Amino acid sequence: MTNIKKIGVLTSGGDCAGLNAVIMSVVNAASQFGWQVYGIHDGTDGLTNRPLSYEILTPSNFSDTPWPRLAGSYLGSLNTGVKESQEVLAKRFGDGVRELGLDAVVVVGGDGSMNIVSNYCHMAGVKMVGIPKTIDNDTPLTEFSVGFNTACQICTNALDDLMTTARSHHRALILEVMGRDAGHLAMHAALAGFADVCLVPEIRWSLQGIINKLEQIKQSGRTSALIVVSEGVKTENGEAVTNAVNMIGEKINGGIGDYISNLINANYKGFQTRVTKLGHVQRSGNPTAFDRSLAIVLGAEAVNLLAEGHTDRMVAITRGKVTSFSLDEVVAAGTAGLDAASSYVKAARAIGMYIGE
Repeated sequence: MTNIKKIGVLTSGGDCAGLNAVIMSVVNAASQFGWQVYGIHDGTDGLTNRPLSYEILTPSNFSDTPWPRLAGSYLGSLNTGVKESQEVLAKRFGDGVRELGLDAVVVVGGDGSMNIVSNYCHMAGVKMVGIPKTIDNDTPLTEFSVGFNTACQICTNALDDLMTTARSHHRALILEVMGRDAGHLAMHAALAGFADVCLVPEIRWSLQGIINKLEQIKQSGRTSALIVVSEGVKTENGEAVTNAVNMIGEKINGGIGDYISNLINANYKGFQTRVTKLGHVQRSGNPTAFDRSLAIVLGAEAVNLLAEGHTDRMVAITRGKVTSFSLDEVVAAGTAGLDAASSYVKAARAIGMYIGE
């Protein structure tokens, strides 16, 4: 067992549904050991900025309140990046942890957060356990991350809604979804939403391939179609649609839906196309039952690891079972893209969906 008495919990990176259920799980599980939990505001900023920004959390924060059922983060989360060196921020992070007297930190984040925050913790000598969350589902070594299932449901609901207007106007409607450079969200939503075409960053595509599929649909007598495009998809030549960057120079995805729409309209007259870009709607919505239960399970396991004296690990779901991996393994594995040979891709091809060459 361990002599832990105080822990911190923070959410880092983009928000998603299920974060509040994770925080609740960590707080409630820690209270069983008599630990005090400090909720760190706005990701790592709550510890690297001065004055420190935090609050002490107890089970009462989440008892008889809607928070565990809501998307977003009760504590706030930032993914804007920083311009200061990791060494400087790691020192301030460690100083903040020591100022609060924390024995360990639970970090809820995606693949980028696991990399950055684990580096902070390593350089500052801070004990950490990570919990994977992201709508992209690209955190390595875990089958599912908190927030992914809810985002899939939102995208699927959008496809259900788009089908009715597609049929009414005899159009091929394009849904552009998030996912950064990973196609998990697009692939799962396309399957669940019975799309005809799905384009993902991991698989090259051709305009002629899309046109062939649309013509096949037309010849079958159907007068509408659904196309799902992941925001990270590049052109046929492998080029980015946009070179836009954010305030710190990071690439901004988006625009591929309009690009595909314009190509189809210019080269094929069988269908008119229109584009819907869900954007940040995909991060919202009440978390699904799956995401709620996943959040509770992973949050409780993170606390159990600390109670057993294990640190510098990320909890995960592998083959349906809860496990954990060292943060070194997680960082070394890198971003987990969609496997082009996965069962999901094979199933898509088997039912006649066009997903690339």
